[in-house]
Amino acid sequence: MYTPNPDRYNNKTKYNYCGKSGLMLPRLSLGLWHNFGSFDNFDEAEKMLFLAFDEGITHFDLANNYGHPAGSAESNFGKLFNKHFSSHRDEMTITTKAGFFMWDGPYGDGSSRKYLISSLDQSLKRLGLDYVDIFYSHRYDQNTPIEETVQALTDIVHQGKALYVGISNYPVEAAQKAFWLLNENRTPCIVYQGRYNMLYRDPEISLFDTLRQSKVGFVAYSALAQGILSEKYLNGIPENSRAANQYGYLQKSEITDEIVGKMQKLNAVAQRREQTLAQMALAWVLRDIHVTSALVGVSTAAQLKSNLDALNNTYFSDEECREIDKIIYG
Repeated sequence: MYTPNPDRYNNKTKYNYCGKSGLMLPRLSLGLWHNFGSFDNFDEAEKMLFLAFDEGITHFDLANNYGHPAGSAESNFGKLFNKHFSSHRDEMTITTKAGFFMWDGPYGDGSSRKYLISSLDQSLKRLGLDYVDIFYSHRYDQNTPIEETVQALTDIVHQGKALYVGISNYPVEAAQKAFWLLNENRTPCIVYQGRYNMLYRDPEISLFDTLRQSKVGFVAYSALAQGILSEKYLNGIPENSRAANQYGYLQKSEITDEIVGKMQKLNAVAQRREQTLAQMALAWVLRDIHVTSALVGVSTAAQLKSNLDALNNTYFSDEECREIDKIIYG
């Protein structure tokens, strides 16, 4: 029988308010995109959830299509939640999404009202929950009027299936319109989830300004660039890495000699900071005031423990920032 750490809220995990809402998220949150599927180590997934909760991580991020096969991450999380965490439901923020391909036929993809509501109903069954805390429209669908998508999100909240709504992977102009429409419906968007890391900085161009003006929080995914920004690929591609996984999103072709060289130089900067490369990469994302929380996707509890140590130092001097930029951009 799992007994949570009684001091889980007295450690280094701090919390930020998410946009203009009363909901607080931990600075590091656990993403379940990888390593919670049917072909992954279930016992290790259990250990990761135990450690996360024991360390004060209260935010667990899912989507309808996470895991292999699609939906298995929600199913496995649901099994573990109902076995160990159901009495702690009110201490957890559980999120899911819909928008990408999930099932065959005309209704298993996109951002239509039919797909979003049907998908959430299926997610709730897999999770064994009555509601999720945040439900996201996972992507902008140019074939569906944004008014339809927004009304579906509003109705999902009114139906009690989600407490809050968010959007993910939307172009800036579409995000602005969604924010305005949701405010008009009195169901404000509290969070935008997007890719952000040392190697991918597009949100800095205009998205962050839009989020600040609209008072919307930002949750960063791919903070480690699918593991590229870690020690894992400094000397090649390990056998059990994401790049070696045929079902993985990261491809072997992305681990080029140029990338490896840059990672080795960044690793030297991290060592001077007394951090691992992964810790420095997470700290770099969290240094930005626009970032509410950064998602970490890990394959072992030991990796999660190491990632949490990134919170020990999220300060970067101007000199360090310039050196990092020079390594990446030349």
